[in-house]
Amino acid sequence: MIRQPIVSVLGHVDHGKTTLLDKIRGTSVARREAGAITQHIGATEVPIDAIYKICGKLINKKFKVPGLLFIDTPGHEAFTTLRARGGALADLAVLVIDINEGIMPQTVESINILKRYKTPFVIAANKIDLIYGWKNCKDEPFIFAIQKQKEEVQQSVDEKIYKIVEKLYELGFSADRYDRIADFTQNLAIIPMSAKLGIGIADLLLVLVGLAQRFLEENLKTEEGPGEGTVLEVKEERGLGKTIDVILYSGTMRKGDTIVVGSHDEPIITKIKAILKPKPLDEMRDPRDRFLSVDEVHAAAGIKIAAPNLENALAGSPVIVADDNLEEVVNRVRKETGIHIETQEEGVIIKADALGSLEALAYELKQEGLPIKMADIGDISKRDIVNAQTIGNPLYRVILGFNVKILPDAEKEASKIKIFTNNVVYKIIEDYKEWMDEKKRELEAEKRMEITFPGKFKILPEYIFRLSKPAIVGVRVLGGRIRVGQRILREDGRVVGRIKSIRSGENNVLEAIMGEEVAIAIDGVTVGRQVKAGETYYVDIPEEHARKLFKMNLSYEDKEVLDEIARIKRKEKPFWGL
Repeated sequence: MIRQPIVSVLGHVDHGKTTLLDKIRGTSVARREAGAITQHIGATEVPIDAIYKICGKLINKKFKVPGLLFIDTPGHEAFTTLRARGGALADLAVLVIDINEGIMPQTVESINILKRYKTPFVIAANKIDLIYGWKNCKDEPFIFAIQKQKEEVQQSVDEKIYKIVEKLYELGFSADRYDRIADFTQNLAIIPMSAKLGIGIADLLLVLVGLAQRFLEENLKTEEGPGEGTVLEVKEERGLGKTIDVILYSGTMRKGDTIVVGSHDEPIITKIKAILKPKPLDEMRDPRDRFLSVDEVHAAAGIKIAAPNLENALAGSPVIVADDNLEEVVNRVRKETGIHIETQEEGVIIKADALGSLEALAYELKQEGLPIKMADIGDISKRDIVNAQTIGNPLYRVILGFNVKILPDAEKEASKIKIFTNNVVYKIIEDYKEWMDEKKRELEAEKRMEITFPGKFKILPEYIFRLSKPAIVGVRVLGGRIRVGQRILREDGRVVGRIKSIRSGENNVLEAIMGEEVAIAIDGVTVGRQVKAGETYYVDIPEEHARKLFKMNLSYEDKEVLDEIARIKRKEKPFWGL
């Protein structure tokens, strides 16, 4: 006997994940949700008889698989939340891609997660009905619908598919249209479809059931014994109090069983008061019918559990039935709910709503070479902000929060550090890296204000405005930059005068850079004696500044001016600046 495979549906926002499941089950969750975007994790059971009915003449044999259990995720984040024994909960995944938009950044992130968890997946290339000239064939399999299209439309479908194929190849996958694949172990199947019109739904279900039966049969054998599952969500239900939505992936759960559930602190030990199960083809989040109250349930299934003391239950944590091995189960839940993320002395602080999400954020940061000082589950608190303020490196004095809020006690302090929150991992990292680049530029500018930078200028003979007290002359900056307060170095190594002010047009400025022509006032010199019209001069750099400058990543022009100053200085002091 084999259980139904758990199929996760994921992909870029608004590419049609919920619409696809709506079409399969004949519901309209997508239309009823705020902004038509999935707000919670859902699960839908599609029995094999319903699959036979939808596939019709495409199926000419019987399957052992009893059906499919779909998990509808908001983007991809729930996929990382839903884990079984540290791996992926899903046996298979459907990655929904808008055939007209192609692979988007969030699609790539989903692919990376599927790769990381080694989850087999297929691609639903959605919205073929929007291809110019497409003749609608409602609820037909794709392989029949494509034959009714004009040749140029068929060509257009293939062109769009091959754009996706090329991008997938860059990401390390060989892919093709499903009806052209001979070996599904070597190629990723692309099923063109329209979730809105029901085109290609039959093809998708057939491919999923076929793959499950052919390649996953061993994994799907039902394990007799105590039930094991994963918490999808913790919810308040009228008349039941706090409940947990659970995907049961192994064994059996019964009313009255003692279960151990992961929490923020110690594991929760409680007794199942009620098990509620949506009817087949209904949806856990937004059921059309009342849940069925059942005494026992076998894997795989989406269920709601009512039990005492579930207030601190943690999304993404294990739910395990304990028989006479309570201590062993508690230790296992404690271990699986523990945070095992590599931290360093210097690094950023990360927060997330669930363990899997936290691990996903940590994993992506590691790929980017960004260190983590502290990782925790829950909303951003005042204590997190205080901890972030103590981080030495200003580039790491930040909090990255995935799917979390800033708590009221922390809001007043929030302006003291930089906080990045989002419900898309790549967006948090993208925003942080963009800020970090800007911050580096700021710090570099501050450093330049502190360090005397190389500068080279020529006094323009036609612009001698005053000979002394102070001398005022027009100059062209030949390299680097000159600043107010800097001393002037002659080519013979003698230091003369100091720049008192710099004027550009009508404005006084602090500095002038290469290529600019400005008027400068010089204290302590007379034109014709210490400085002469037409000659070239340099900024005098203190030796300790030069040592730092030689280690910095200077532009070619700045480096050239620094080398010239070093040559002048080393006539008197051979190891100057080294």
